[in-house]
Amino acid sequence: MDTEMRADERDEFVDWKGRKAKSEEHGGIRPASLTCVVEVLENMVFLSNATNFVAYFIGTMHYPTAVAANMVTNFMGTSFLLTIFAGFISDSFLTRFTTFVVSCAVELLGLIILTIQAHSKSLQPPIHRTPSKSQAAVLYFGLYAMATGVGGIKASLPTHGADQLDHRNQRLISTFFNWFFFSLCTGGLVSATVMVWVEENLGWRWSFKISVVALFLALAIFVSGLRLYRYKLPQGSAFARIFKVLASAARNRKASLAEEDRRIGVNSEVNNTLAANGRHPEKFRFLDKALADGTVSASEVEETRAFIGLIPIFASTILMNCCLAQLQTFSVEQGAMMDRRIRNFQIPTQSLTVLPLIIMLASIPIYERFRSTVGDKPRTRSGRIFEPLPRIGLGLALASGSMAIAAAVEVKRRRAAADGAVLSVFWLSWQYLLLGVSDMFTLGGMLEFFYSRAPGRMRSVCTALAWCSTSMGFFLSSALVSAINSATGRYGREWLGGSDLNRARLDLYYAVLCVLSFLNFLNYIFWAKRY
Repeated sequence: MDTEMRADERDEFVDWKGRKAKSEEHGGIRPASLTCVVEVLENMVFLSNATNFVAYFIGTMHYPTAVAANMVTNFMGTSFLLTIFAGFISDSFLTRFTTFVVSCAVELLGLIILTIQAHSKSLQPPIHRTPSKSQAAVLYFGLYAMATGVGGIKASLPTHGADQLDHRNQRLISTFFNWFFFSLCTGGLVSATVMVWVEENLGWRWSFKISVVALFLALAIFVSGLRLYRYKLPQGSAFARIFKVLASAARNRKASLAEEDRRIGVNSEVNNTLAANGRHPEKFRFLDKALADGTVSASEVEETRAFIGLIPIFASTILMNCCLAQLQTFSVEQGAMMDRRIRNFQIPTQSLTVLPLIIMLASIPIYERFRSTVGDKPRTRSGRIFEPLPRIGLGLALASGSMAIAAAVEVKRRRAAADGAVLSVFWLSWQYLLLGVSDMFTLGGMLEFFYSRAPGRMRSVCTALAWCSTSMGFFLSSALVSAINSATGRYGREWLGGSDLNRARLDLYYAVLCVLSFLNFLNYIFWAKRY
């Protein structure tokens, strides 16, 4: 698909009363900026809880380390997986504005329930005992109400923000997603500093209270732009249209492509679609057979072709997010066993993310400045570096390198522990740094790529693929931990079993991730060259 919005799509936006939107009154940089401000608060709330849930589950709810780690990855995986469902609802039945408001209210409900549990001793298990069924039910209800809300917000907020801008200006769209990622990082920085300090010094009760207030404030700021926004009306089920095209193509699978090429030459609707795309796509040509019986339109075929074309790129990014999941689980446990002191101050392990976050925050203005001089020259090598696909590839390569470093650091930590020494927690900063920069290139590139290449009627669903990749990565992390423990347990001792990392083989687990990530990088190159 062309990266620019077709002219006939510009009239599909309405104002808050359902009237045709006026470019001088609705949309623009100001309402798009509101979504970035909202993302700072929303991501602060999400990350401050997600990053520290493993400590809460172990210290307050008394779950074993491996169980707590999987609970966190499952929570984050569910949060991001639900973006696909929310994106489908947003594209098909509700506006993105409405999807955000409802989702934010659901996340607030989950946070309130977790706040009540953190304040009530009767809803917490006694020392050295895991939660009862009723206590676990309260925990999981609050946890997954929060996950449901996060999924809806992640699917609707960036798409709603980009909808405010002129889609004919691809440079402006790209800049928006860079600053949206800047907002993500800003929320993460507040989470890794202020919120971590609150949790370490004032406890979870205050952390949950602040999260509730911050999320309510985010909702209020978002709603304040009601009259300024322009709204994309839902246009029915995109997946139903895709299924219809695939069914028609299968039904007419014996039709001649040469005959369909002849039909394309005389079909004015198809000619219009081809003009919008510049040429007739050669990939997935079997979809053209869907036109044989006249039950589907050429635009529906092109929509299906565009969506299917995104799937290999999406699948190639999942393993990077599996590596990223380690920062919320095993890296936190590593840091808890290392020397975190700077003179008389003890650094919370979760605050190690400050270093890559600061670097990412500084890099985005530099990136924009550099791009303004050389990045808008797409035929030059320097210009191609700023395109989404090369950025994603660089992120995947860094993920493999980060796991190699993580394995080496864990070997050094275990040897120091065997000698009765405690290694400095700053050794972990290298894996935090590389994975942080990897996430910047990969997630930032995916948000821009999926939104820009998406069919006009599927932008929420396609943008949600970036978050869904994160989800699948966290679920893959849980599956790998279980599979590795099961396999290694048959031959002696589980690599990741028990609660003592000094007796585990986390270094070998990281080495496996390094090899898998490198193979995945080669797989990505294969698909990126053929996109």
